[in-house]
Amino acid sequence: MRLVVYHASQCAPRKCTALKLARFGLVKLVRSFRAIPKHGTLLNPFSSTPLSRRDASSKVLIALDCSWEHAEEVFRRCRLKGRRLPLLVPGNPVNYGKPAKLSTVEALAGALHILGMPGEASRLLSKFSWGESFLTLNRELLRDYMRAETPEQVLEVEREYFTPL
Repeated sequence: MRLVVYHASQCAPRKCTALKLARFGLVKLVRSFRAIPKHGTLLNPFSSTPLSRRDASSKVLIALDCSWEHAEEVFRRCRLKGRRLPLLVPGNPVNYGKPAKLSTVEALAGALHILGMPGEASRLLSKFSWGESFLTLNRELLRDYMRAETPEQVLEVEREYFTPL
């Protein structure tokens, strides 16, 4: 699967996971909305439909790398509907343990895992000292999301893990 990341230049370059992935040749970085492929699966945290194995036929996975403070505006400007990742717990040092506040590499790795490509997910995360902690924190979740075939089944898994007591 081809990985494309729109980079909004809103983060500290030394901490940016998308830039590091691009340096290793693991993603194609684009800096214009026009350069984003029209056909592919966009990871959009504001979509109501979760990513599921049904989306595995897509040839391109697209992430938008921007500050969480400006995320709504950036995703609105993109105009692609996309799929949201089901809830996952970040392992990155900035947002460790805060559900849904994933770095770009965590979002891509989570998506790849859910789509049935855990080896590719591990390959991306191996470039970060904290990458393994993301997989450890989400081991059962990722396994169960990957087993879910439909968006409805993904939502059931998400509710099972994250419904408040």
